[in-house]
Amino acid sequence: MTSQRSLFRRAAAVVSAGAAAVVLAACGGGDGAGGHDGHTAASATASPSAPASAPAPAGQGPHNAADAAFAKGMIPHHRQAVEMADLAPSRARSAEVKKLAEDIRKAQDPEIKTLSGWLTSWGEQVPAEGAMDHSAHGTAGMMTADQMDRLKAASGAAFDTAFMELMVEHHEGAVAMAKTEQAQGAFPAAKAMAEAIVTSQSAEIAQMNKLLGRS
Repeated sequence: MTSQRSLFRRAAAVVSAGAAAVVLAACGGGDGAGGHDGHTAASATASPSAPASAPAPAGQGPHNAADAAFAKGMIPHHRQAVEMADLAPSRARSAEVKKLAEDIRKAQDPEIKTLSGWLTSWGEQVPAEGAMDHSAHGTAGMMTADQMDRLKAASGAAFDTAFMELMVEHHEGAVAMAKTEQAQGAFPAAKAMAEAIVTSQSAEIAQMNKLLGRS
């Protein structure tokens, strides 16, 4: 009876050692194709949430002509908004206008870089810096050169009023462009940016109208 128990124990030990060897062979050899790197990559590929959680700054994924038009129109639009916002620190009287201008600059500067990256990755031309023929872009709400000159010449309360009146019109154009992208675009990240633009700029329009005494 004792010898039988000893035999069973030895057999169990052999089976356990064999199972451990199989596991090590499957996951071991970190430098080889079957090592930890390959195992991790396979796990990441199998996870449906992995690609969705990563941003797509390079424009990865399906896109269409509406996405390209959105990026090409929004870049000069954002650039002009940033140009307008840069005037506020030295010209505005109202602290609320200065804060609003800073928020606009902080939001739209990074979006310009993202939009430019998408266009580059799609093989599309990024609108040139300083291209001020706004009518050629067909973008709604863009200021004319004369309007920009008058804004630059204003200061104090006059600047505050002119800035908000022009920026409301500017934002309304951006919201219209963003809604077109939501309806016609195919690139998920561009549609998400469009949704964010509609939400944030609609709120800023309401804020500026309130400061202007509009209902």
